[in-house]
This record gives sequence, C-alpha cells and structure tokens, in this order.
Amino acid sequence: MARVRVYELAKRFGITNKKLLEEFRKLGVELKSHASTVDDETIALFVNLTKKKDEDSKPVKQSVKSIPAKTAKPPAAKPVKKPVETIRGKAGKPFVAKPVKQPVKTMRDKSTRPVKKKILPKHKTAKNEAAKPEQVKTPAITSIKLSEAVTVKELAESLSQKSNTVIKKLINMGHLVSINQLLDVDIAVKTAKEFGVEAQIISLEQEIPVEDTGSDEQAVPRPPVVTIMGHVDHGKTLLLDAIRMTNVVDGEAGGITQHIGAYKVALKEGKVVFLDTPGHEAFTSMRARGAKITDIVVLVVAADDGVMPQTIEAINHAKAAQVPIIVAVNKIDKPEADTDRVRQDLTKYGLVPEEWGGQTIFVDISAKQKMGLERLLEMLLLEAEMLELKANPKKFAQGTIIEARLDKGRGSVGTVLVQSGTLHVSDAFVCGLYSGRVRALFDDRGNKINTAAPSTPVEVLGLTGIPQAGDAFVVVANERRAHQIAQARQQKQREQNLTPPNRITLEDLHKQIKEGQVKELKIIVKADVQGSIEAVIEALQKLSTNDVKINSIHGSVGGITESDVMLASASNAIIVGFNVRPEVKATVLAEREGVDINLYTVIYKLVADVKAAMQGLLEPVYKEVFLGRAEVREVFNISKIGTIAGCYLTDGKAARGADCRLIRDNVVVYEGICASLRRFKDDVKEVIAGYECGIGLENFKDIKQGDVIEVYTQEKVKVTA
Repeated sequence: MARVRVYELAKRFGITNKKLLEEFRKLGVELKSHASTVDDETIALFVNLTKKKDEDSKPVKQSVKSIPAKTAKPPAAKPVKKPVETIRGKAGKPFVAKPVKQPVKTMRDKSTRPVKKKILPKHKTAKNEAAKPEQVKTPAITSIKLSEAVTVKELAESLSQKSNTVIKKLINMGHLVSINQLLDVDIAVKTAKEFGVEAQIISLEQEIPVEDTGSDEQAVPRPPVVTIMGHVDHGKTLLLDAIRMTNVVDGEAGGITQHIGAYKVALKEGKVVFLDTPGHEAFTSMRARGAKITDIVVLVVAADDGVMPQTIEAINHAKAAQVPIIVAVNKIDKPEADTDRVRQDLTKYGLVPEEWGGQTIFVDISAKQKMGLERLLEMLLLEAEMLELKANPKKFAQGTIIEARLDKGRGSVGTVLVQSGTLHVSDAFVCGLYSGRVRALFDDRGNKINTAAPSTPVEVLGLTGIPQAGDAFVVVANERRAHQIAQARQQKQREQNLTPPNRITLEDLHKQIKEGQVKELKIIVKADVQGSIEAVIEALQKLSTNDVKINSIHGSVGGITESDVMLASASNAIIVGFNVRPEVKATVLAEREGVDINLYTVIYKLVADVKAAMQGLLEPVYKEVFLGRAEVREVFNISKIGTIAGCYLTDGKAARGADCRLIRDNVVVYEGICASLRRFKDDVKEVIAGYECGIGLENFKDIKQGDVIEVYTQEKVKVTA
C-alpha cells in the first residue's frame, strides 16, 4: 500500500500543511508533522468527506463529477491509484470554492495580478494617448504667450497638454525632440497652431518673472538720461566736467574722449544722468540694436566754429532716434564768437530757436568760464518734467549695456544703465548672448555699492562674455533660466549668421512698394563737394510720389565710412555715393549688414536709377566686379613714357588693360584704363597681392604718393523677367 507524506499531499490539494493536519485530526488521524505519511485509504476517506462538504456549501458539479465514479470502487491497490492520479491532475479545482482555500486562492491571485495589471493597462493607456490628440484639438485656451527660449515641457504646460502628446505631435511634424530640449520659436508657434492655439512670442524684456511683484502703478519719477553730442573739440567733455565739477579731460588720451562715459550728477532740483559719447557712432550702434536709452540730447556747438559735418550728423542721429534736442552754444567767451550765426545755420536743419518762434531750446554757455550752466540744467530738468519719466524700482532690473571691456584683473566688465527695477548683487541676468550672476557693482566714481536704482549707471562684474553696446541687460528668476535663454540666443545667432540680413535695395524697391511695405525710401548721400550733395538731394526729392517719399536722412562731404553704414543699417536706408568711394572697412561692414551702396559719377544716371526702381523699370546691364587694390608708394617720371606709379598690391590682383580708378582721400580723381603693367623690367599681364609693380594710367600723369588705384572690370548681367 503506497504512502504519501503530508506536505506532498498538501501541495496536491493546494492548501497549507497546518490546515491539512487539522483536517486529519478532525477525522481522528493524529499526525505529528508535515513529514508524516498517510496511506491511500485515509486519503480516499478525506476526499469523500471533502466532497460532501462542497456539495452542501456550493455545488461544483463539473469539477466533482469524475471523483465519485472513480472512488466508488473497492480500495484495491491499483484502482485506488487512479483517484490519486485524478486528484493530482484536477484536485485544485474542487477546492476553489472551499472557505478554507479562499485565502490560498487570494494569495495566488496576488501573485498573478501584477502581471496582468502591467500588461493590460499599458495597452489601454497607449490607445488612450494615441486618441488624445484628436480629442484636444479644441482646448479651452485659444492663445498663449511663449518666451523666446521655450522647452518642450514648458510648451506642453502652456497648452495644458501632456509632454508625451506634444512630443508625438512634434515627431509627426518631423522634429525628433526630448522633453527638456529648447525649441525654435517658429517650431513652437507651428506646434501650438496644430493644437488650435495661437502663440505669441514675447521678448525677454517683456517677460515678467513669477517672483516679480512690481506693477506699473508703483512707478515713481526717475532722473532723465542726457546724451552730450556734437563736433570734435566743441567742448562736450569740458561741459560735462564743469557740471560734475571734476576733471575728466586730463584723463583722456590727447584730450579726446576715447570711450563712453556715464555719470550721475546730483543737483538741487534733482538728479541727471549724463552720457558722454565719442561722436555719434556709439549712439547709432545702440539704436541699430533697438536700444533707446537717451531721453534728451544736448547738442554742443562752438560759437566760434559754427555748424560742422559731425554737428549735422549728430542732428540726423538725434532726429532718427526721435528724442528732444537742446542746443548748447559753447565758447561764447571768445572774441570771435557769433551765436546768431550758429542759430541761423541750425535753422536749415529744422532747429529753430524758441525766441524766433520755433520749438528748440537754445542756451548760450561757456564751459571753460562756467557761464550759463545753471540755465542749461534748468532747461534739462524742465524738459524732463514735460516728458514725465517714470520707472518702477520694485521690479526685476532691466537696463542697457553702454560699453563692455575685458579687464585683466576683473574679467569681463560691463557698464550698465539701469532703466527700470533695482539691480542687486548676486542677481542672475541675461545680457545679449551671455548670462551670468552679479558678483560686484561699482558706481561712476568707482565706489562699491550693493544696489542700483533706475537711471543709475553702474559697472557690473560677473559677465561670461563681452556683450555689444546696446544689448539689453535683464535680470531673471534664477541662473538656470538665464543660461537657458542665453543658449537659445546663441543658437539663433548661429542660424542668423548663415543667412544675410534682408535690407532694402533698389532692385526690390518696386516689389516692396507694390506690397505696401515701403512708404518712404531713406537715402544717405555722400559726395565730393557740398554743392553736389545739395544738387543730388534736390533732384531725388523731386521724384517723391504718392506711393513713396524720398527722404534724405543724411548728407555730407567725403568718402563712405563705417558710421554711414551703421546709420543706414539702423534706419534701413540705402547709400548713394557721388564721385566718392567707400573705405575698406565700410565695404566689409556693408556686406555684413546687408546695406546697399550705389556709386555714381553722373547725376542723371543716379536719378534715372532711383526713378526706374520706383517705377519697377530697373534693368541693370553691367555689374562692376572688383579685381584688386594697389597703394602708390613711389612716383617715377620716365621720358618718352610718362608717369609711372610704383605700387604695392594690398588686395586682389591688377590686370593690364582692365578698368581702374585713382582715389585720393576717398575721392575719385581719375577713371580710365590700366595702360601698362610691369614687374621689374618685364611687361606682365597681371600681378597678385603681396607683390610690387609699376602701373601706368592712360592719359593721366597727376599721380601722388599715397594714392590708391582700384582695378575692376565690367561684367554684363543677364536681364531676367
């Protein structure tokens, strides 16, 4: 007779050893432990009693049906083995409903449920998420505002969508991104549009951090920012010294301002911030980047010298910036001073004195003798009062870079004019393409300070790079956000460097007029003499029509300089040169900024081109192709041959028989053909840069040392419809 141990039998029935021992005790069978053995007869008796209990409590017909038939036979050895085999194979089912076995089934369910939960909900979730984009095409929000540096996660939060949903939409659009990846603003706008939401990109200056509790209602009056402008040696810095009662002039190299200075002056009636600029170039550079930091311009004109070329340029720059102008007529203490002549000359440029019925304030001063300074300051404060200048000191600080430099001991140092809010030490900031944290602040006198209120110029330590003049300085919530925005700007800058800027040219003028984009064509005129400037401006202004108006924003004598290109870039103007040539640096800058420079020697050709462009009839036939540039270092007079220019090729190449022009002080003196070209005693066809050669000009002998010879060819341009 076969015997089975208790623990083996417990496994067959699917119950615990302890519970099986208790069941056998109820039958009168005493077993010591789970290792005790049980015979087949006792097992059959236990199965029959269990079957009766199951039928009384809960019938399980299908699972118990086979057991009575097989267990009804005598307890022989072989027949009894079959029920045991049956129990082994199907014994688990009859005891599912037994009260004793429910905990065991529960334990089994717990072990198996996690597998089912891991599989089924995932499929359901994937189906639901796949269906969500179709369900969220009409969200509650219709418009959102996005920062210039936005991540996928931030975009999803703004759209009230899950990050996975937005990522899937971006992948469908062809952009493989991660949740923390920065998005291009154009891609972010298109993605929002896919969800039925209009997105508006706001600049960092317009973005208000969450921690910023300031409002416009808390704005208080602030000191005015005044820029001193004018011609060289007309007394700009000396005037500022007299106001500050300091001696800045002695610290300047050669008595000329070489950098931008920002100074805060405390007066009885209030405070005034002065900017002393080296001419007008930095002023234009700032405005070209959209920075309007000046509230009032003080135009300094020497009474003994009158209106000079840089004075006119300063007027044009101030008018383009649309800021009020106060004229300070300086050096009235000199015997040859003539203030009435200065007033008369300035009326030609729209600056009519108040005493003559105009709107411009004129103040006669002497910076050296400190005469008329009180009246000038009084007029400044009066003009500032009319402007009602206010700023909120409780906001996060915002300002503009006046200048930046690299200091050997302190690293990158930036002069910042705080325009709103209050700047504190340890503030995280973004400045142009760079980010950082304020390590230290210094005022205009070099004193270390902890905070800077609105209209306060300060030196800031902690920049990670050298920003450009005019870049915005903005404090943000934390350093991580600052780094994120700087990274996005650097990426944008790299993309912009690959595509040239889109400036207006004569070729696309007619197209823009048709589209209604151009209402005014701004022109900068440079010529060899003043009479030519007046003639060109007058001829161009007669071309003005109802569709487009010709506006000459600047005109002066001399070659085309970097300052002219910067003014054209800031004003989206074209440059017209009459009998003059651009400087080398100006040409390079014009190509980088995308400024259109047009050079003429005949006035009717200039007028015809502008008129044709306005009528859409511009058909260029020839294009000038630059070949090379040679510098005249020596002049030789050879009998029977003529004058030969001993030259050094600084750029490109010189070719015999090519067109050329002789330039003296950026003014074209001669245009003709390069008749002869020699290298030592040999006639050559061309000479490349870095070599010396002799050049003979056809029918021209007035060559001087220091002249420049430009060699070029005329290339025929195919006219397209």
